[in-house]
Amino acid sequence: MQFRSRTLRLALSAAALTLAAMPSLAEPSGYPQRAIELVVPYQAGGGADVMARAFATAAVKHLPQSVVVVNKPGAAGVVGWMDVIKAKPDGYKVALTTVEITFLHYLGLAKFDQHELRPIAKLNADPAVVVVRGDAPYNTIEEFLAQARKPDANVRIGNAGQGSMWHLASAALAEKGNAKFNYIPFPGGAPAILALLGGHIDAVIASAPEVAPNVLAGKLKALGVMSEKRLKVFEKVPTLRERNMDLVLGTWRGLAVPKNTPDDVVNVLKVAAAKSMQEPSLREIMEKQYFTTDTYEDAATFEASMARESAAIKAIAAKIDLQN
Repeated sequence: MQFRSRTLRLALSAAALTLAAMPSLAEPSGYPQRAIELVVPYQAGGGADVMARAFATAAVKHLPQSVVVVNKPGAAGVVGWMDVIKAKPDGYKVALTTVEITFLHYLGLAKFDQHELRPIAKLNADPAVVVVRGDAPYNTIEEFLAQARKPDANVRIGNAGQGSMWHLASAALAEKGNAKFNYIPFPGGAPAILALLGGHIDAVIASAPEVAPNVLAGKLKALGVMSEKRLKVFEKVPTLRERNMDLVLGTWRGLAVPKNTPDDVVNVLKVAAAKSMQEPSLREIMEKQYFTTDTYEDAATFEASMARESAAIKAIAAKIDLQN
């Protein structure tokens, strides 16, 4: 009996040691055990960068490790996204995604699409706004387009890089307005806006959060919004639909990881994203920066909406020439 009791005690001790070595059910992978890198594929200061940094600050309360924002601009987002696509799928490198990831492959500017990354959540979405300098000679979208129709007008319109949403939106506006622009690429929305403020270009199409401070300060003028209804921050600025141009375009900011990232790691990020986006401090920052606060989507909804957007933008891209 003593031998059998001793054997049983040894067996139970061995089982206890085995269980102790196994990860807990609450955090199956023990993830994260070090800082998470959030890759923003644009320069600092633009809408994607501001959103990423606000999210990283809020996420501190819902992750045991910090989220560090790293800017890797280039090729309308391709450089940064390729960095994450090729990364080890362990959750320590996360991409800040924007709408460009759904259509750059249509333009021959990328060899991948959104399916190379696994969505975590859509953080927010904002429409495009057409802006010019505050001292520009035109006060309406019609006057602006009339200028761009003149022979040799050379209306220079900046964007966040060739093939970016703002490039595509500019080309779509030219097509709808029977106008012609000289497209000037920049490594992000913020540098394009600085060039406009400096008088180096004539106009920019960018998201509302990127242009709102300068519009409200009178340094820029908003001529039209590419949304279904007027924006609260620009109540006097008409939508392009009001001006008989059916253009509803904009961008969003989301989170994604390499497609083979394990479910347990993805689930940790999903929970953290959902909780972080409800943080009063984050929502306050978004409101002060003129971001929408009611366009969050979970992973499944986000994946479905990306598929719809990709199809819609493919149809738009087929009608316009981004080279001229």
